[in-house]
Amino acid sequence: MARMADTSTATAAHDTDVAIIGGGMVGASLALGLAGTGVRVLLIESTPFDSAAQTSFDERTTALGNASRRIFSGLGVWDTIAPAAAAIRDIHVSDAGRFGFSRLNAREQGVDALGYVVANRIIGAALWGALTRAPGITLRVPARAEDLDISPTGVGFTLGDGSGGRERVTARLVVAADGAHSQVRVAAGIEAAVEDYEQIAVVANVAAEHAHHGTAYERFTPAGPLAVLPLRDGTYAVIWACRPAQAQEVLALGEGAYLASLQAQFGWRAGRFVRASRRGSYPLKLTRAASTVATRTVLIGNAAQALHPVAGQGFNLGLRDAAMLAEVLANAQGDVGAPQLLRQFSDWRARDREGVTRFTDGLVKLFADTRPGVPLLRNLGLLMFDLAPPAKGALARVSAGFGGPAPRLARGLPVRHV
Repeated sequence: MARMADTSTATAAHDTDVAIIGGGMVGASLALGLAGTGVRVLLIESTPFDSAAQTSFDERTTALGNASRRIFSGLGVWDTIAPAAAAIRDIHVSDAGRFGFSRLNAREQGVDALGYVVANRIIGAALWGALTRAPGITLRVPARAEDLDISPTGVGFTLGDGSGGRERVTARLVVAADGAHSQVRVAAGIEAAVEDYEQIAVVANVAAEHAHHGTAYERFTPAGPLAVLPLRDGTYAVIWACRPAQAQEVLALGEGAYLASLQAQFGWRAGRFVRASRRGSYPLKLTRAASTVATRTVLIGNAAQALHPVAGQGFNLGLRDAAMLAEVLANAQGDVGAPQLLRQFSDWRARDREGVTRFTDGLVKLFADTRPGVPLLRNLGLLMFDLAPPAKGALARVSAGFGGPAPRLARGLPVRHV
């Protein structure tokens, strides 16, 4: 049993099948996936999606793979997201100061796009707009779950709305979708390993003098990866991984000095950078939960694994978590918190989770390796990769997952078996 001390008295009661703690992009997607399936869902989020304080749905961007596009289509929100999404037609990968580079082209891979870049606020508005109309979903926003009591027979907690209102909740299953610092994970007694990459991501939107034509760039610098991603309005989203001291310097620069510094690191493939938005930053760490399930508890998204943004795989992985969990729960025969059901979910997601984590972590460390001979071999590998269609095809399919069953939603199928 995992328990936090109860220090208050609730004035109302609510019984549900699944309580989702965290209404960011992954938690909201899970709730929407369960809408209309007969599973009663309570979604709890501490901050309204359209609040300036809601960091899950700010101006930062997410690169969606084609499997994620299909999941969002199945959830009924892609048509709302698509007008603000920039298609990635080409990807250019390079190693700063070295000769190696590689390119991926959507047409060569037989797809319309290799992915899509969308502002998180657009995704949040689409998901929460759909949730307000979804059957079988109870929303509690803003609210916080407190005094969590997890036992083999069920889950109980007190819900506080911040204005004195108290509600006692009972559920068959609690889902942790509350991020890398998950309090549900702690309450469930699940350990998490944290590795600090000693990098800070400095993010901004930047305009260049040339049209981007749907090209995304991933450039590896000595300090960390630099991603330059196309946006629908013709500008680029820049995610620049820097050492902490360098990040503070970059954040302190005036607009002109920032553009010049970015130009020096990135080069001239996009032309001259001419304008930049206000910059933001966040630390880069790898967080891995020891398990994704425990007694009547499931971890999804960043609560299960928070990854480096290199290759843009973190949210796509978390969305597949949500899609698979929705499928498992929607087709459950009986108790949605039964141990065998949770083990099934964990087993189905294990290969994908482990593969994506190793892939992103390996990329960061490979391109940070300065041992004699390693940079040369790395760049030869990039050149060989550029000439090898089978290898390029495999990388282009990364966003579909690294193994294990693919969620029905990712295959264009309804979440429930017919």
